Amino acid sequence: MSISAADVKKLRDVTGAGMMDCKKALSEANGDMEAAIEYLRKKGQKVAEKRADRDAKQGLIAVHLSDDGKKAAAVELNCETDFVARNEEFIQNAEAFAKLAFDQNVATADAIRGLAFESGTVAGQLETLVGKIGEKIDISRVVLLQTEGQIVSYIHPGSQLAVLVDFEGPLKNAEVGKDVAMQVAAMSPIATRREEVDGSVLEKEREIAVEQLINEGKPEEIARKAAEGKIRRFYEERVLLEQKFVKDNSLSVAQYLKQEGEPAVKSFSRIQLGEH
Repeated sequence: MSISAADVKKLRDVTGAGMMDCKKALSEANGDMEAAIEYLRKKGQKVAEKRADRDAKQGLIAVHLSDDGKKAAAVELNCETDFVARNEEFIQNAEAFAKLAFDQNVATADAIRGLAFESGTVAGQLETLVGKIGEKIDISRVVLLQTEGQIVSYIHPGSQLAVLVDFEGPLKNAEVGKDVAMQVAAMSPIATRREEVDGSVLEKEREIAVEQLINEGKPEEIARKAAEGKIRRFYEERVLLEQKFVKDNSLSVAQYLKQEGEPAVKSFSRIQLGEH
């Protein structure tokens, strides 16, 4: 049957697929618009399968935070190139997925893929994006945070790094919260308090410190005692509340919060693109 240019344009506007792809889809569907869309979705699925072994290392982090700071969700949406990550439709989808995770209280990538989204599911929308954009696109991480205190979010320019900091109570000064969130972004702590550091990580650090000191000529017994000093420095470098505050090295982060009369940090999430 004859396919009009108007119908091809209409299908292209709806799906974003290429002109020739739209014409072929309408031909295969005998002019039925819904069937043509389904045809293109199936084509998108094939593209997704062909690209399953491709690396989706680019992308962005989107965050949705409640007005009262009691709840936040973050989603990492990945693609293959930085060019696509800056695409307005890609950004809008990432933000929509973050809001969906927030609204539906989901905390895993597997869980969000099965949720209803627009006329289908999130998984279906990802396949549609693959068909339209031509790159492997997927959600690799979802973070959900709820608190009785206050959550502060920070997104580094470029949206490839986001931080959520959960404070034990409400903040009087929003700038203090932002300072701490930026500290997390810049200094990459692995824990909020020293008690939270994994024992195996500490043992490894202790073992390295002892070996270094023995190699410097220290007797083993003295090396083991001296290694504890290196462990203290490890805490100062890697534990948020013990880190030197980046804006004033004379204070630790804990001392800075106390000085400002603000609550301590309960926990944090540092979401770096590609680092899981």
